Amino acid sequence: MGTTSQDGTEDFRLDRTKFSGARLTDPDDTVAYWLSRPVDERLRALELLRRTFYGYTDASEGLQRVLEVVQLERLNAC
Repeated sequence: MGTTSQDGTEDFRLDRTKFSGARLTDPDDTVAYWLSRPVDERLRALELLRRTFYGYTDASEGLQRVLEVVQLERLNAC
């Protein structure tokens, strides 16, 4: 789908010769197409859509997940 750039992200290229027009009343085979594609290709396409919609920044790589375990103190009951 693209080439990997120096920062580890993938540079996506759009092949404009692969576009075609269709009517909204035409049968839709996109679900069957995407189910026939390998999982990694589907994930790369999803990432392309995400970057197209939200843009790409260092912050868009995701939120850092932090887990902190604390000891629960028991309260003395009367």
